[in-house]
Amino acid sequence: MGNIVKAIVYGQEYNLVYNSSTGKYEAEVTAPIASSYQNNAGHYFPVSIIATDEAGNSTTVSDTVGNFRENLKLYVKEQIKPKVIDITPSSGANITTSNPTFEFTVVDNANGQNTGFAGINPDSIVLIIGGNTVNTSDITKTPITGGYKCTYTPSTAIADGECTFSIKVSDYDGNDSETIVTVFKVDTVPPVLEITSPADGSYYNTGDIIVIGKTSDATSSPVTVSIAVNGTDQGSVTVGSDGSFSKEITLDNVGDNTITIIATDMAGKKSTITRTVVLKTTAPEFKTVEIAPNPINCGKTYTISVSFVED
Repeated sequence: MGNIVKAIVYGQEYNLVYNSSTGKYEAEVTAPIASSYQNNAGHYFPVSIIATDEAGNSTTVSDTVGNFRENLKLYVKEQIKPKVIDITPSSGANITTSNPTFEFTVVDNANGQNTGFAGINPDSIVLIIGGNTVNTSDITKTPITGGYKCTYTPSTAIADGECTFSIKVSDYDGNDSETIVTVFKVDTVPPVLEITSPADGSYYNTGDIIVIGKTSDATSSPVTVSIAVNGTDQGSVTVGSDGSFSKEITLDNVGDNTITIIATDMAGKKSTITRTVVLKTTAPEFKTVEIAPNPINCGKTYTISVSFVED
């Protein structure tokens, strides 16, 4: 057999050698390292085969010429899993809205490049929030190099408490990403805050008093407490495991003092209680003391009257 047979695949030329045991011209070829999916609308690499006999007569068959067109379409699939990255809310996050915007990016390789890769199939994105699968058409997909930046805001409020959502995606070659699972907390309710002392409008004859209270939060414990007197922070407040706290503070104004107590949960929700108390450090000073009539007859009524120097 004197034919010279060559194949052209993805721009590379290969010589086919006659195999007497099979009676065929053969060549063992290494597939391109790139996926064929993005190469053309048919998602294949075209193969051309040229046979030339001893007299110089030449015949060419390819994906567009001859009777073997379908046989000369080389489908090459990459095997790298796509990835889901840059996820919000992040795992362990505490958020204060019941309609958070979910954000994530899907790329067909770790570097976010698209050369040689099949590319992300946007219709394959699976987003499950709290056990409910989101319709992929409701996810906004903005093309980026190598994939998509995705956002989704639920129309139905998410209940307070722990929420789980998961994401996975596939590329056009059928490679599935790892399923990414994220758990966060929704907390739209501020912490409970109760103050048992001091009572609003209380009077004190010393500047050192004790604030006593209790706080709790069903979703985002532990809760921290801060106390300020007339805008001045009174230092760290220890909150017990049951939410109770007591803190000695110092009143710095003779007269009215404003005490502000703030409880903050892990989601950043706050509850505030304000107490106004009065510091009075001087004893009353008598201005007049009178008994009238004086003297008085036995068994008769008299009046004692007292007045004070105004503060």
